[in-house]
Parts: sequence; C-alpha cells; structure tokens
Amino acid sequence: MDAREQALEARRAARVLAALPSDRRVAALHRVADAIGLQRARIRAANDRDLAAAKDAVRVGGMTEALAARLPLTDAKLDALSAGIRAIAAQDEPLGRILRETELGPGLLLRQVSAPIGVLLVIFESRPDALPQIAALALRSGNGLLLKGGKEAEHSNAVLHAVITEALAPDVPPGVLGLVQGRAAVDALLQLDDVIDLVIPRGSGALVQHIQRNTRIPVLGHAEGVCHVYVDAAADPDKAVAIVIDAKTDYPAACNAMETLLLHRDSLGGLGQRLCAALHAAGVALHGTPEAAAALGIPADADLRREWGDLACSVAVVGSVEEAIAHTATHGSGHTEAIVTEDADTAQVFLDQVDSACVFHNASTRFADGYRFGLGAEVGISTGRIHARGPVGVEGLLTTRWLLQGDGHTVGAVARGDWAFAWKRRVG
Repeated sequence: MDAREQALEARRAARVLAALPSDRRVAALHRVADAIGLQRARIRAANDRDLAAAKDAVRVGGMTEALAARLPLTDAKLDALSAGIRAIAAQDEPLGRILRETELGPGLLLRQVSAPIGVLLVIFESRPDALPQIAALALRSGNGLLLKGGKEAEHSNAVLHAVITEALAPDVPPGVLGLVQGRAAVDALLQLDDVIDLVIPRGSGALVQHIQRNTRIPVLGHAEGVCHVYVDAAADPDKAVAIVIDAKTDYPAACNAMETLLLHRDSLGGLGQRLCAALHAAGVALHGTPEAAAALGIPADADLRREWGDLACSVAVVGSVEEAIAHTATHGSGHTEAIVTEDADTAQVFLDQVDSACVFHNASTRFADGYRFGLGAEVGISTGRIHARGPVGVEGLLTTRWLLQGDGHTVGAVARGDWAFAWKRRVG
C-alpha cells in the first residue's frame, strides 16, 4: 500500500470509527488494554530485540544513553499503559457534545458540536510506549491515525501495532491505525495535505523543525523541553531539594525534566550549596553561568538554551522573581517551569506571568504529563499557542461542526420581513 492509499484507508476507517456508538468504541479500548496484558510475553520479546540492538549501538557511539533509556517496555510500564487506556475509555464521550445551541429564529435551531479532526500523522522517536497511548487517544476521539516510530524501536512498534489492530476486530477496521515504514513513506505522507489533517511530531526540536519546513499540513509540535526550576529566597530547603532532584533525575531523558536550575542570589551560600551537593551525589553534572560557577565552585560552561536530556543541567543566578520570569522568557522553550517558594505572593506572580504551557508552584516539572494530569495519556506536549497547549489528550484531538435544523427556512424570507433573527442562546 502506497502512502496515499494508506492515508485514504485511515480516513475511510475513521468514518466507521466515528460513527460507532460510544459503548462500542469504549469496548474496543478495553479489548486493547486487555490485549497488552495478555500479549505481554510477545511484546517483551520484540522489545528485547530492540534493547539488544540499542546496547550495541551505544557501545559503538551510534546511539546516546539518553535515547536508549527511552526504549524499555518493563512490566510496570505495560501495566501503566493498560491502566492509561482504561482511563481514556472511562472519560466522558467526547464526540457529538453540544458546545453551543442557539435558536436563530422560530423553528431554526443551530448547534455547535464536537467532532474528530480527521486523519492524524504522528511521528515519534524512540519511546515505543508512545504508540499505544497515541492509538488509544485517536480511537476515543474518532480519528484515523498514521504512526511512524523511530528505527531504534521498530520491533517493539511492529508488535504493539499488531496487538492493537488485532484487538479492534470486529468493530473497527484495522486501517484506522496505519504503521508507516521508512523515511521515504514519511516524506510522501507530508505532501498529502488533501488527505491528512494534522501532523504531530513527538521528539527533538530538530525533528519538529524538519517537519514544519517540509509540509503544508498544519503541525502541532513543541520546541525543546528547556524546563526551569526557580528556587526562591523564601523556598523551604527540604522541599527545594526534593523537587530539584526529582525534576532532574526521575527521568532525565524526558522533555519535562529540569534542564536549568535558577537560584535566587540570596540563597547561594546555604541552600544553593546544598542543592549542588545533592545533584552531585545523584550523578548530575552541573554547568554554571559565571556568577553561579564562582559562587558554587562548578564549571563555568552553562548552555542556557540546551536540553541536556541526561544527568546534567545548567545553573544560573537571578536576583528576584521578576528576573526569573525574564530568564525563562529569554532562554526557555515554553514547555514547563516551576517555582519553589513559601511566599504565596511571589508564587502567584510567577504563575501569572510565566508564559509557558505548564507552570507549577512547589511541584516537580515531571508532573507535566497527560497521564499524570488525568488525561489517560498524551499524544504529545504542545508548546504552541494555537488549538492545543501543554499535554494533548482527547480534547486536543477534536474540532467542531455546525448543525442547523430548520423547516423550509430561507434567507430570502428574512429579507422580506417574514421573520427576524432572535439568536436565543440555549447552551454555551
């Protein structure tokens, strides 16, 4: 099947999916969740092949440790995937919701209702657990989906795709979830702006920029995850240490991991030293600005725009919450920022004025995640400002339609004065 036919098949199958009653789409999701559990050995065997290849690639310098760290499908991760899919199934029916209802005139009723976007092309790197998450969101929202995973997870992705599509029968045609193979197929799909409605690249900033430059299809993407944790002068030291260590070390390769630690100048001598010692003890390499390096005894080689994606971070110094806000605006990527402080007024200033998709107070940046937000999963995290922002769940994969019901109404009758617009709002 060539790229166009694969995309057309996804569109045809999506129409079938969207027309299904809610309970049948929910049942299909539960079958998928069950299948991931029942086919655990099959999935783990394929994943082991990818892990073995990754180990060899890391040894010869063909893959980074950070990239390899995203590959494993542990039992705990598979259990979390099944739980997330069930959580998506348990959400309120997303399609056909009446968002706005207006009586335009006597017997003429207009409704704005939620609807699928259509066909999505999702390109993701490394993490095979992204595939079932994205598939579940597309199934719940009634969208067709074309998936292109990274070469480093090709065996895991192929088996996960097979397990999911097998579980969709008999209600949903398997073509609703197409697995794309090869770079050439992606290039061809990016030209199909008449068939594919949205591209979602989930990976590095370089990947997002490449997609944006090479397609006329709308792109829902994100910049690098240059996330900041600002430790204010009024921070509780124990909370600060716990949050900073979690934000950096829980999963360093994640896009919501801390990449820059911002320290208030007044905290450099005590808390700043304690934070650096804790990070060093956790194996984190610190890269300071000149002021941070001089005060904390760390190398003066910070790269404030870098997404380290590993056990490393930049350290910078600011003199106020206003300077912290300005720093994130200048050097951040609009992903996730956090403030640690016991001063409620300072925290509110930070929450109100930091212009990022996710802004937290006294909580780790690692909470910026669709599953942790209660969305069940995410198709990605958007740092853009149009359509969807932050973790994108089912709601981010919907658009709207306008449905008008009349009884022989014509515009000419209004012009003749037979009746007049009333615009009586009933809903919304």
